[in-house]
Amino acid sequence: MKNNQTQTLLNMVHTLLLEKAKDEVITAEVITQQVALMQSTLSMAGMIQADVVDTEYVTEDLIRKFSISIGNETSISDDTNHHPWLDQERKQGRRYWERYKKLIQGDLPWSAVDSIDLSTDEVLSKLEDPKRDGTWDRRGMVVGHVQSGKTANYTGLICKAADAGYKIIIVLAGIHNNLRAQTQIRLDEGFLGFETSPNHGSKAPIGVGLIDQDIRLQPQFATHRLETGDFNGDFAKQLGVTPEERPWLFVVKKNVSVLKGLLEWIQDHVATQKDSEDKTKNKVTHLPLLIIDDEADNASVDTGETVTREDGSIDTEHDPKPINKLIRKILHSFSRKAYVGYTATPFANIFIHEQGETETEGPDLFPSAFITNLSAPSNYVGPSRMFGYLTFEGREGALPLTRKVDDHCSDDHKDGWMPPNHKSDHFPKHESREGFPQSLRESVDSFVLGCVVRHLRGHGRKHNSMLIHVSRFTKVQNLVHEKVNAYIEHLRQVFDRKTGSYDDIVKRLELLWNTDFVPTAEKIEGYRITDKSKNGRLKLIGEIQWQEIVEALPDTIKEIKVKSINGTAGDILDYKDSTGAKVIAVGGDKLARGLTLEGLTCSYFLRASKMYDTLMQMGRWFGYREGYLDLCRLHTTPDLIQWFEHIADSAQELRDEFDAMASCGGTPKDFGLKVQAHPDLLITSPLKMRSAQDLNMSFNGTICETTSLFRDPVRIADNFRAFESLTESLGTPVPAIERVRGNKIKQFKGAFWENASWVNIVDFLKKYKTTPESFKVRSDVMADYITTMAEKHRELTTWTVAVVNGSVKDKIWSASDSVDIAYNVRRKKEINENTYSIGRLISPEHEALDFDGDAWSAALKWTVNNWEKRTDKKKSPNAPEQPSGIFIRKVRGLGEGLDNIKGTPEKGLLIIYLMDPASADAELQNDCDPVVGIGISFPDSKKSQPVKYRVNNTLWKSKYEIN
Repeated sequence: MKNNQTQTLLNMVHTLLLEKAKDEVITAEVITQQVALMQSTLSMAGMIQADVVDTEYVTEDLIRKFSISIGNETSISDDTNHHPWLDQERKQGRRYWERYKKLIQGDLPWSAVDSIDLSTDEVLSKLEDPKRDGTWDRRGMVVGHVQSGKTANYTGLICKAADAGYKIIIVLAGIHNNLRAQTQIRLDEGFLGFETSPNHGSKAPIGVGLIDQDIRLQPQFATHRLETGDFNGDFAKQLGVTPEERPWLFVVKKNVSVLKGLLEWIQDHVATQKDSEDKTKNKVTHLPLLIIDDEADNASVDTGETVTREDGSIDTEHDPKPINKLIRKILHSFSRKAYVGYTATPFANIFIHEQGETETEGPDLFPSAFITNLSAPSNYVGPSRMFGYLTFEGREGALPLTRKVDDHCSDDHKDGWMPPNHKSDHFPKHESREGFPQSLRESVDSFVLGCVVRHLRGHGRKHNSMLIHVSRFTKVQNLVHEKVNAYIEHLRQVFDRKTGSYDDIVKRLELLWNTDFVPTAEKIEGYRITDKSKNGRLKLIGEIQWQEIVEALPDTIKEIKVKSINGTAGDILDYKDSTGAKVIAVGGDKLARGLTLEGLTCSYFLRASKMYDTLMQMGRWFGYREGYLDLCRLHTTPDLIQWFEHIADSAQELRDEFDAMASCGGTPKDFGLKVQAHPDLLITSPLKMRSAQDLNMSFNGTICETTSLFRDPVRIADNFRAFESLTESLGTPVPAIERVRGNKIKQFKGAFWENASWVNIVDFLKKYKTTPESFKVRSDVMADYITTMAEKHRELTTWTVAVVNGSVKDKIWSASDSVDIAYNVRRKKEINENTYSIGRLISPEHEALDFDGDAWSAALKWTVNNWEKRTDKKKSPNAPEQPSGIFIRKVRGLGEGLDNIKGTPEKGLLIIYLMDPASADAELQNDCDPVVGIGISFPDSKKSQPVKYRVNNTLWKSKYEIN
């Protein structure tokens, strides 16, 4: 039990451990020892009574909090015209921040609180000093993780900004009323300190207002927590803003009428001087503005026509889309302003033209000043943890919580209960008693069992939610809601009366328990279920008797409610006035972004969009699952699992590139160009990329390898003929090469050609065909890219070609009379009708096989330098002994800054693996030609130029399934 004396002991030991953590690792043993020592010391001093203090609670809470680690944020910035200002003196007396810090210390691990403190200081320092006179404009972006606590972070930033002197704070909170109200409630608790309402005189203290109740500290508010509490003119007429008063908070939707009303109010009631450039407009010169744009990639980005003219110059008369236009006009109304966009999916924002500007709206929202990348805590369940990561041995590290759904539609995906491309008038039919597929019934049953287990673990007062997202159409959602609600009602009646199908349902649930829940819990090695509100460890699944489940089922099912959450439904997700809510939420877009599903346990997800940002935001199952991770389930299709795996890999690749760029002084503009050149991460809405018909692809600084391969023997034979045509054109190969690797000599065996002409490589790539499933590696586009770089920039003109020797000694290809190449083996991951996929193709050491000793050492040095700066949970305990691919490609192309190594962007590397078809795919005959896999390590280049891949809008929509 936690009391004041227990809290005193907890605080004292925590302070001591924070100091010790500077010099040593804090283990459970260290914590236990320090609790005992401090308890003895405080008891002797008469500060606590030993028999009153709950040392078990203190020890368990500290172990939990110190077991969670968070890496440092990384930033890239452009400090042109920026004046550094945030020193220790300016950090003194920050009352808004101090009370918020005390508030979140009760809910978050101290490592998370410290991380918020450090990262918000980093962001605030990159804004301008609000006390600086003159005209200034800082625009940046903070990239977090889906469901990782971005609201807590920007609430901390708002508190510190208010302490520093920002007077007008506008939070752009999504496009729906419920999300805006949810954000207002969070800011009521974390910044304002009272419940906002239409009645300006009623201010019941909550959150930080209970910590520091000085009414002189209370900020002013212009919006309130009801769903009708958005900014409106009538309410605004009561407001008066002067620089002597406390800061004002506006929490508004990204809605044209709302933003227009806010702009007019600012112009009419806040602005004090005429704009020097436009005398018809007023300018706010006396109040510094901070805009926080939550989900900055949603609605804020200008999706209008191109902002440049045919000659590449900026079109200053371009007419932006309404929401983008209004946000920019609000910014343009202030002479001193800062804009910070928060998002987990920054792809659309990076596509904003870095020089975009119009006469009446001012600059576009490109984060020209800075981009800050937040690290996720070690207890965060994100894409990489959910879906694993790609390695040379295949996919590893995925949590065993995903279940494949393949009974929702016909084999051709055109008919059935919920085909991917159904229309708004679709009627979901199914022959089962429930009227929906067995996979959905199993998902609902898993949710029911999860609720029971949480009850048995003492979580009865905590919320539990399930997400069902199968259609974007409200009518279809409501039909699914009816069927699921009927099923829950059926369960309720059966368990209440214990008649009819009671025995059959109990047996079915018991089978699910024994075949799914028990083995899944066993697979999550080292999973430690603890809860800060309880003493000791919670019940593991293996410690729960089935009869306990059966006895708890009736009461649990009675509490489950099924709700439609969409634009027309009367149901809303309102957790604040209830305890232990058990909700099955059936919905679409309103559930897809920003809206928090408390205690999300099960997800049934069929939404077919393959847009990177859309899919990531729909992933409401990402986040924190303290005390119930082993109960979580994601039911989705094999295609979407593959896409999420691909997104996880590409997003991690982008973050790694960001960290590498931060270590060598990159700017937001540099990073923007990198993202725009990335052949995968271009995939956001085509409107946000300014063109619905052009896919610009560049391979600058990338590793491209074929991980999707043909099963058709004819296609395999065609690619093998292309390979043989290449090797014949290159002449006699060298059977081995030796390279200096540190203090050793490394020998690579195979067939090698150096100084091959780019013409030979392009000819091969035009003959060699990649599969339609190849997201990143398109042989025809790579051929065009190499041609462009060679002809226009004299880069990629000379190539090393390597055919790597494998391990299948009884299957060989003769490169010459004296050179035989054994086939390679790669573990298959998925088999489709015409193709199969593998993990990594290229062995990591092969990407640098053309490097001499100096270049290899330079890449390793850069890799080690980057490793030393990392503090995140993925940092290995030992320094790298091999250079990473990112730095291999940087040295290959740029070579700057390390040991006077000169880059060689004129050189490329093509690695070829001949793979045993029988070992990769058992259905391929032994007499089939080898499967030819290729990989290219493209150098990082300052002259990289994307090549345009033309597609029509119909093809684009079909390929990426845009509705």
